[in-house]
Amino acid sequence: MTNERVRSGQYPRRSVTLVGESATVPLARHIVREACAEWGMDQDTAETGTLLVSEIVTNAVRHGHSRSVRVIAEQPCPDRLRVAVVDTSRRMPELRIVGPDAIGGRGLLLVDALSDRWGTDLLPWGKRVWAEIAIKADGQ
Repeated sequence: MTNERVRSGQYPRRSVTLVGESATVPLARHIVREACAEWGMDQDTAETGTLLVSEIVTNAVRHGHSRSVRVIAEQPCPDRLRVAVVDTSRRMPELRIVGPDAIGGRGLLLVDALSDRWGTDLLPWGKRVWAEIAIKADGQ
């Protein structure tokens, strides 16, 4: 696990490479929850960030078929939390509308509904799927 704060004025980042299997999901949630607590974020932000990373890691494990995934939690500016997952697949995630009886397929719908913005960055070796939310200021 790495905690990065390279220079004064930069914001914190936590990055961990994990095995690409379903048992990784609870660990990814723990990493985000722990980072949010360490960075002094409110409970709602931590819970939403935890749910977002859970859905993104689940998609990476189910559809990315990577041997490992990289889980990232960062605060790119004072009022934002960004969670991201990197895998080696270049297959883009698809936001689907599923029927009420479908067992799965709602992960990106949740990401879309809970995040302020989300996206996918293609990388030479795969992709990074990320989601951002606003950090609540005191008293909000």
